[in-house]
Amino acid sequence: MLTRDDGRAIFYAGQVNALFADAESGKTMVTCAAIQEVLKIGGRAVFVDIDHNGMAGIVTRLLDLGCRSEDLSDPDRFRYVEPEDKAQLLDLVAFLVTWRPTLVVVDSVGELLPMFRLSSNNPDDFTTVHAEALKPLAMAGACVITVDHVAKNVASAESGPTGTNAKRRAVGGVSIRVKVKDQFVPGHGGAVWLMVNKDRHGGLREHCPRGDREPSAGLFTLTPTGTGMTWNLRAPQDTDSQQIASVASADLAALDALDPAPANVRDVKERMNWRSERAAETLRVWRSRSRSVPGERGTSETANVPRSPTPVLGTGNTVELRPCGHPTGQTPGCIECLIADREGSAVA
Repeated sequence: MLTRDDGRAIFYAGQVNALFADAESGKTMVTCAAIQEVLKIGGRAVFVDIDHNGMAGIVTRLLDLGCRSEDLSDPDRFRYVEPEDKAQLLDLVAFLVTWRPTLVVVDSVGELLPMFRLSSNNPDDFTTVHAEALKPLAMAGACVITVDHVAKNVASAESGPTGTNAKRRAVGGVSIRVKVKDQFVPGHGGAVWLMVNKDRHGGLREHCPRGDREPSAGLFTLTPTGTGMTWNLRAPQDTDSQQIASVASADLAALDALDPAPANVRDVKERMNWRSERAAETLRVWRSRSRSVPGERGTSETANVPRSPTPVLGTGNTVELRPCGHPTGQTPGCIECLIADREGSAVA
């Protein structure tokens, strides 16, 4: 799943794959691109939203990426599920094993373990949850992509996702680190590097540059089209490692720690005692990553996602109903309602 422009793909079918990065690094957008690709070729996709991104945010992203509204509103093609507890999640897993989706996105692992009242730092606890909630989906043939975060500590972040090392051992497919090149901004696009942290079967690493511990698997780019966004996954090039390493994560963390936030290159040079080139490039990447302005730390990735309209019911005894049976002017957790409101607004 998630095919590069050279025809090679990133994620394995029939395996549990991992996608991890810092907060607001575009992880969810990458998984939405994988869903768009699967729906386009006639497959089935499921977004399991344990992280509470919200249906409006996910469906809006998918529509922006070019998903057809008829696919998203067809429960035989796409499912958005927001389980509230362990029982609901295990019921969902049992259903999906028989429904046999092509792709299942689980966002995120950081919320999955607490749902089972287990610890993310305990290897036995993670193994238990993996066996109950993730492995059955992969054994049913699905490409499972789990979304995860890295630790705030720079040294820990370099090694992989937060919590126990059992997370990495349990990956049967590929584990991908996301690194921001140009921060995703609504209406403007952006770009992130996808880097191979682990590849159990070696099928992806074989087609990546040699010599790097975490080689580039490609550059994922979002480009505005006027009516939405289009994505592309460029195959890796030999020069990718030089670009990725041009700004050290420790330097970015150092700018994150500055209070007040850095105002300009001269400010960074004086406060960090860096040379002009290092200060300028680090500040450029830091601003791109956090979409910051002097004195601010950045904004949420979903800050500009359209909100549902205020419910307005008809007057008198007649209320216009949509085909799904819900009143117009309302979006009661229904994908069809959300799409109708969005398309109606777009026409207006």
